[in-house]
Amino acid sequence: MKLFKPTLVALALVSVIGCQETKQEEKAPVLDTEVQKQAYSLGASIGMFTQRNLTEQEKLGLTLDKALILRGFKDSLAGKSAIEKEEIQALMMNLEQTMKAKQQEAATKAAEENIAQGQKFLEENAKKEGVQVTESGIQYLVITEGEGKKPAATDRVKVHYKGMFLNGDEFDSSYSRNEPAVFGLNQVIRGWTEGVQLMSVGSKYKFVIPSELAYGPNGNPPRIPGNSVLQFEIELLEIIKKAEAPKVGDK
Repeated sequence: MKLFKPTLVALALVSVIGCQETKQEEKAPVLDTEVQKQAYSLGASIGMFTQRNLTEQEKLGLTLDKALILRGFKDSLAGKSAIEKEEIQALMMNLEQTMKAKQQEAATKAAEENIAQGQKFLEENAKKEGVQVTESGIQYLVITEGEGKKPAATDRVKVHYKGMFLNGDEFDSSYSRNEPAVFGLNQVIRGWTEGVQLMSVGSKYKFVIPSELAYGPNGNPPRIPGNSVLQFEIELLEIIKKAEAPKVGDK
């Protein structure tokens, strides 16, 4: 039975980096051979990955003593751990449960705050020049009006888009990937299904989509918290009609 998940093993290893900060600068590592470089790269990759985990833990109010992490790692390598394997396993499970509880607590708090922030943003944005509001509550601004056809809810479309939180931070973008997205309009969030049908091919709109027409109270972890009002800039490039099924007798 494995006692540690990879992230918990990494948690011990990354402490080496943290503890070195309090020591005098060490000599550069000898990296003459491929094997030496592989060994160093393994430690470096674990350190970089786990440092991100430690940072997230600290944001949630859980700070682990790096000196003790290092001591436990070194004692374990020497075969003289101060805690028995069974207890270590139980403690690691407790740590994981604690982190899940703190993450849920933070997510719940963020979702509650998003309700008030989202409502305020929607009220203020609706007053801006050029902003139109649909019956369902979607707000949109025409950036460029195209002259092509409009899609139906059953069509597949090709679009460029970027998604942003209310503060303008980007959480997704086909522009960043340099590749348009293709999907069925009945396979996405309700705000997209309704909003993109307003657009003609060649159009570019900016949408503000209420939470209930996006990802709702549960959000879309880990990127999008619950009750998030979202902004999207969408450029409709093409309507891709579904191919008709061949009739019986057709060759």
